[in-house]
Amino acid sequence: MITFRGQTYALDDPLVLAALGGGALVLLLFVLLIVTLRAAARSARMTEPLGFHLSQLGSRVQALSDGQQQLAGGLTHVSEAQAASQARVLHLMEQRLAEVSRGMSESLHGTATRTARSLGELQQRLETIDKAQSNIEKLSGDVLSLQDILSNKQTRGAFGEIQLNDIVRKAMPPDSFAMQATLSNGRRADCLIHLPNPPGPIVIDSKFPLEAYEALRRAENQSQLIEAQRMLRIAVRSHIKAIAERYILDGETADGALMFLPSEAVYAELHANFPELVREGFDARVWIVSPTTCMATLNTMRAVLKDARMREQAGAIRATLKLLHRDVELVVERVEKLSTHFHQARADLDGVTTAAERAGKRAAKLDNFDFEELAPDDDTPRIVPLNKSPAKP
Repeated sequence: MITFRGQTYALDDPLVLAALGGGALVLLLFVLLIVTLRAAARSARMTEPLGFHLSQLGSRVQALSDGQQQLAGGLTHVSEAQAASQARVLHLMEQRLAEVSRGMSESLHGTATRTARSLGELQQRLETIDKAQSNIEKLSGDVLSLQDILSNKQTRGAFGEIQLNDIVRKAMPPDSFAMQATLSNGRRADCLIHLPNPPGPIVIDSKFPLEAYEALRRAENQSQLIEAQRMLRIAVRSHIKAIAERYILDGETADGALMFLPSEAVYAELHANFPELVREGFDARVWIVSPTTCMATLNTMRAVLKDARMREQAGAIRATLKLLHRDVELVVERVEKLSTHFHQARADLDGVTTAAERAGKRAAKLDNFDFEELAPDDDTPRIVPLNKSPAKP
């Protein structure tokens, strides 16, 4: 039961039910309105970022549209610039191709000219080579002939003597040496240098045994090489001993002699691989020389000869200097006498000049006088003053 304003209504009354239903409906509508308002507020709150994003999206779309328009304009500009650049590149390439073509043409022409000139020079050089080849063939024949000559002991000795003779004649004065000189023991020296005492005349021997050296060069294996070295040592020692016994004579020649080697190769071989032979030569006072060292030794000998000859002529030089000194003294005396005469002549000239000056002054005074011939009262002349007339009688 429900009491409302003093009236009681049953719950199963249709009015009550309708009122309850209407109230429930109103309440439901109110609740739904509240819920709807809340949902709308929540939706509004939720749509605010969305709207912001949509506005930003619209701005971006607008910016993209503007950018697309700018891009289209830029693409148009780039296309035009690219077309102009392509045109310039094509023009430049045409110019470069023309220049390259012209340069290639000139280069090919110059290359052709140089090639023709080079071919001409090559032809000349080939002709020179042909001449040199013929000269080499001729020289090969000469070398073979020289080898045939040197294979003979006597001709080899003559070759060494000729070479030594040429070197000595170039280095020494003609009167300072003798070729094929005979010593007191009957031995004949290839060359004798006339040096003053000490050291005295010195002998140069040119007969070196080259057979052992040739065998050393022809050695093909170790055993042949060892045997050739042994034979070379024996030959050189024997030759050093023979020179020392034949050409070093006490009181006649110097206390040493020279062993001339006609080849620099033999000289280098001895000093490089056989130093003991060189030392043995020093001990025996036999000095081994090559063409080069022989020339240097001879130049030293020439200086010694020049110094000795200057010492020999020192007395004559001193006497000549004394005479020269006397002549200089006479010249000084004559100059002093001549100076005295010059002084006297100068004094005489000064006197003459002074007398001439006095005579000139007196002549000038004479020009200032007027001479008149007057009747004298007596035999003595009378001098009348120039500014006064004579007194009347």
